[in-house]
Amino acid sequence: MPPSPRQPRPDHSRSTTAFTGRRIRAAVIGTGAIGRGSHLPALAQLAREGETEVVAAVDIDQGAVESFCAETGIPHAYTDLDRMLAEQRPDLVSICTPPTLHRAQTVAALRAGAWVWCEKPPVPSLADFDAIEAEEGADGGPYAAIVFQHRFGSGTRQVRRLLAEGALGRPLVAHCQTSWYRDAAYYAVPWRGRWHSEGGGPAMGHGIHQMDLLLDLLGPWSEVRAMAGRLVHDVETEDVSTALVRFASGALATVVNSVLSPDEVSRIRIDCERATVELTHLYGHANDNWRITPAPDVPAELTEKWRDFGPDVPSSHLAQLRELIGSMRAGERPRSSGADGRTSLELITALYKSAFTDTTVRAGGIGPGDPYYTALHGGAPGWAPVAAEEVPA
Repeated sequence: MPPSPRQPRPDHSRSTTAFTGRRIRAAVIGTGAIGRGSHLPALAQLAREGETEVVAAVDIDQGAVESFCAETGIPHAYTDLDRMLAEQRPDLVSICTPPTLHRAQTVAALRAGAWVWCEKPPVPSLADFDAIEAEEGADGGPYAAIVFQHRFGSGTRQVRRLLAEGALGRPLVAHCQTSWYRDAAYYAVPWRGRWHSEGGGPAMGHGIHQMDLLLDLLGPWSEVRAMAGRLVHDVETEDVSTALVRFASGALATVVNSVLSPDEVSRIRIDCERATVELTHLYGHANDNWRITPAPDVPAELTEKWRDFGPDVPSSHLAQLRELIGSMRAGERPRSSGADGRTSLELITALYKSAFTDTTVRAGGIGPGDPYYTALHGGAPGWAPVAAEEVPA
């Protein structure tokens, strides 16, 4: 649902200087698998380190949230988000609900002065994302960051540094692959494969992590040409897509997002002038998942420096949350928020528009007035949801 009309912005001074010398007060919204299995363990680890404390949880199911709090030692259980925000005044809200709820819940938290850490996919459209960004603090927060944990960890940090410094030479060719497998039972769940409830198909709900990481490593994209299909599953969205992406640097990339692949893999490969960098994993990566293959003329000692990833810090919610807490204490915009968090959603939107309209779509070309700005299906015949009255009897 859309947020209520904007109210006068509250005093956000507590979101910067007030964090000094105390724990960050956090609340978890949504007590399902992602909240229980990923967000809460990260918050709990930082609580053990003296950085955070989880003061409340919210879920529409009273029994579920009360059980969640009893099992985890969270002191306050709520079924009403606004009441929790008013009574507990958390510094950080961790949103673990379906994508269709993200906009309203994020806006409510920002208006209450809380920073937000929102699970992917961020929101169903660029219009929703821009509405959230408009609610962020002008200087020092609060800000809303998206969970893109694959950007974080020692392997990504080393490769990003090598690329940024030009140590590997110019990036030339890249491949981004999310080849996963989901069977008919997966899509038997009513909300899956539907634009309104899942937000999109594998490009949005599955491949977004690898595409976001590719953009984080290679920088801005300039144009995309894509195809999409429903080859197996009875869904509104696609079950496979392919795309060709040109980056502002001139590098060219292929992107594949599939839920039809029995041999599951997540992979990014970047061929540069002096080396090939490859990441192969499934749902998360560590140092051993990265490989750097030098060109024949690169000295061995230089290659060894490139391959020194330091102490192994796997990609994880914890790795991202640790950096987010640091940004909160510094009063700085965190990574994967604002324009930095929007870039992968813009690419995915352009991918859908290109596939459904058989055109090349350029960065910055989708804005207010474009049907793809407000819905990823863009109202395209054969792809847009069919209204109930249009369904044949």
